[in-house]
Amino acid sequence: MLARHNTPRAAYRRVAVDARIHGASQAELVALCFEQVVGELGGAIHAHTTGDAARRSEGLTRAHAALTALEMGLDRRQPIAGAMLQLYGGARERILRSVTAFDAAALQTIRADFREIGAALLGGAGATETSGAENRPDNAAN
Repeated sequence: MLARHNTPRAAYRRVAVDARIHGASQAELVALCFEQVVGELGGAIHAHTTGDAARRSEGLTRAHAALTALEMGLDRRQPIAGAMLQLYGGARERILRSVTAFDAAALQTIRADFREIGAALLGGAGATETSGAENRPDNAAN
């Protein structure tokens, strides 16, 4: 399992994410976290359909980490903070539940919600996926 984390694909992914983080504005970092939630959940769903439990777990873990970053960076003085905390908490609960009882439909709903909110945050330009999940079959129509 450790070898999976040291593949060229994993190294490329880390470099790509690090490059986007370095010098990014606060708004760009928030958008990146939304993209990560969407992409990683897509990867987890794809891994589940192919029977790859390790990659499913990695996707759920990364999506959870992105949610944690969003929550930690939230300015709780803003009027929308309560709604965002509720969104993050609900998503976190469903993701954690999917560790033991995988629910692709619930995760697809989270993906759709985060994609829509991410697009709105980017001014309607649309959120893109950066985890490589955009090439997976479950993302073809999304």
